[in-house]
Amino acid sequence: IRTAMKAISFQSITKQYDSPKGSVRALSNVSFDIEPGEFFGLLGPNGAGKTSLISILAGLSAASDGRVTVHGHDVQKDFAQARRTLGIVPQELVFDPFFSVRETLRIQSGYFGIRQNDDWIDELLHNLGLTDKAGANMRQLSGGMKRRVLVAQALVHRPPVIVLDEPTAGVDVELRQTLWQFVARLNKQGHTVLLTTHYLEEAEALCSRVAMLKQGKVVALQRMSELLGASTSNVLKFKIDAILPEILAAKARVTGRIVQLPASNAAEIESYLTVLREAGLYPEDVEIRRPDLEDVFLEVMARGDVPQEFVA
Repeated sequence: IRTAMKAISFQSITKQYDSPKGSVRALSNVSFDIEPGEFFGLLGPNGAGKTSLISILAGLSAASDGRVTVHGHDVQKDFAQARRTLGIVPQELVFDPFFSVRETLRIQSGYFGIRQNDDWIDELLHNLGLTDKAGANMRQLSGGMKRRVLVAQALVHRPPVIVLDEPTAGVDVELRQTLWQFVARLNKQGHTVLLTTHYLEEAEALCSRVAMLKQGKVVALQRMSELLGASTSNVLKFKIDAILPEILAAKARVTGRIVQLPASNAAEIESYLTVLREAGLYPEDVEIRRPDLEDVFLEVMARGDVPQEFVA
C-alpha cells in the first residue's frame, strides 16, 4: 500500500571522507525511498557504500550532504524518534560480556523506556532458538548464538523498521532458516525490512525490490521480478573437471566444478559447446536456465553506465 510517509527516505545523500592524503567520496547523490511494509534489498560489492549508507541511517555517521528520514523523522535533527522506529542488526558481533542473554535484552528494553517486557523477550528467545541460552553469559555463546542475540536486541522494542546488515554472514544453515522464517513473519505483520547481504539467493527469495550500489552510486533500482525479467540472456550451466579455455574463462562464472556462461541465443550456446569439444573437453549435467539475481548483479556491475532498463 503506497502512503505519503515513507518508511525510509534517502534524499540526495553524499558522503565524503577527508584526510591529509585527500578525500574519498563513499556515496554520491544517493536517492531512493522504501515504502512501509516492503522487504527491500540493498546490494553491492565490497566498497560500494552500503555500510556508509546504513551508518548514516542509524545516526552513527552524518552525511556530507542530503537528508535521511525514518517514518518522517530526520535521523539527525530528530534522532531520538528516528532511533525508536529502527531496529538495526549490525555486521559486527558487539556484546557486553558481563550479562546473561535475558539481562542483555532487559537492558536493551530499558534504553527505550520499556518495562515489563518479558513476554516479548520470551517470544524473541523462542523464535530465535535462544530459550535454553537465556541464563547463559554472553561470552559463553558461540558466534552464531551471539548473532541471534543481536537480532533479538534489534527487535526488543518492536520497531516498525528492521535493518539487517549482513545478518547471516558466517552463520550456520539452521540459524539462516530460523531467522528468515521469523523476519518474514514480521514483514507479513507490517514491519518494513531493509536487508544488505552478499548471499544473493537470500535477497532473491525474500526481497520484493532492490537497489544496487556501485562506487557510491545507485546503478539499479527496481522490483525483483522486473529486474530478473530485464536480463535478455539465459545461462548455460554444466560441470567439468578441467581448466576452461581462456576464451570461455573470461565470460564464465565458476564455482568449483560448476561453470555458468551467459547465452543470449542458441547460436551462442552452440559456439560454447564447440569450443569445449575442440579443446577435448566434455561437460556433464548440461542445462539451460533463466538468469538469477547473481547473473543480473554481475551483468549490472560489469557495465560502466547505468542501463535504463535497470532503473525504475
